[in-house]
Amino acid sequence: MFSLAKENVKIAFGSIKSQLLRTILTVLIIAIGIMALVGILSGVSALENTISSNFSSMGANTFNFQRYEFRAQRQSSRERQKINPIISYRNVKDFIDNYDYPYTKVAVSFYGSATSEVKYENEKTDPEVAVIGANENYIENSGLEIENGRSLNFADVENNNTVCVIGSDLQKALFPNENPIDKTISVRGSKFKVIGVIKEKGSTFGNNQDLTVILPIQKARSIFTNANINYTLSVKVDKTDMLEGAQDDAILTFRNVRGLNPVEENNFGIERSDDLLNRAAENTFALYVIAWVISIITIVGSTIALLNIMLVSVTQRTREIGIRKALGAKRRTIAFQFFIETIIIGQLGGILGIILGILIGWGIAAAFELEFSTPWVAMIWASSIAFIVAIISGSYPATKAAKLDPIESLRYE
Repeated sequence: MFSLAKENVKIAFGSIKSQLLRTILTVLIIAIGIMALVGILSGVSALENTISSNFSSMGANTFNFQRYEFRAQRQSSRERQKINPIISYRNVKDFIDNYDYPYTKVAVSFYGSATSEVKYENEKTDPEVAVIGANENYIENSGLEIENGRSLNFADVENNNTVCVIGSDLQKALFPNENPIDKTISVRGSKFKVIGVIKEKGSTFGNNQDLTVILPIQKARSIFTNANINYTLSVKVDKTDMLEGAQDDAILTFRNVRGLNPVEENNFGIERSDDLLNRAAENTFALYVIAWVISIITIVGSTIALLNIMLVSVTQRTREIGIRKALGAKRRTIAFQFFIETIIIGQLGGILGIILGILIGWGIAAAFELEFSTPWVAMIWASSIAFIVAIISGSYPATKAAKLDPIESLRYE
């Protein structure tokens, strides 16, 4: 039985080689469908990985106040877009003074600049460093970790100490061969002593989170004096079961800070990291659906193409089938031969499609700086689909070949 199967496989490969061009075209058609599935699913998976790692670092027990909601609401052309006032320093100061919910830590921060130049002795960076003014809770609330040195503390912020914490990429740029702790750098002409280095976090959507300088908020305000600076509030709750109560109390406090009456809508946005993840999941689900629709349409075409090539193969090899039957080949032997041939073509298309799909997914991840991971689930689906396509396409031609009359087949020219 094994030798018979081995012989049928050899015959199948011989038939594939004899119709090489048609086989290549069929393999390509199958591969395109598999490539669409694996490629899009790989890209979507990379997007999900990046979003999850970016927002989950905030912690499920953290929420932020910002000027607008994360997801802007669609408005008709007749509606005027609602413009929320900026979150001013007075707003955040009043919030901190009035919000005293237990087991919470409030972080205040603002972006002074995203295009600053930082200097150390004769070394300097390109003007692409983000400078952030923050209080002592910012680093912890943002899910950042200190790799070397220490974080900002209460004394640094209250005493306006000329200290800073830098990102890992900034360390590589200015201190490639020495320890940056206690070294003095220059930001906009002001001197700051480095007290800590943040553990590498990577970049997201072109935003390099490791190329940053974090300054005590009052010192940053003395450097960046723009009147319309927009601040961000971040509240971390140490006990997860108190999150809802802390958030409700924070909203009420901030509404009072904003001077809103009970019937007025919020003129600010509030977001929790798990809300962002859920919304991201909703968007990526639509991309998954698109991937399946595109691939199914292409796979239906490849099924028809494979069925056609096998029917043509049966017709062209009618005399061969007659000779094999005359020599004693049984129906199941003939059917098995054509079925194996179909399986081989289907799997060749599946393997090529998986390789091309992974390359496309990797290219998308590299282009948009996403976290690529091997799409094992997509590969399993792709292999299964290629096998199903081969079974569907090979069943009828194999059955037709097995039922041919040996005498009529020998007469076929």
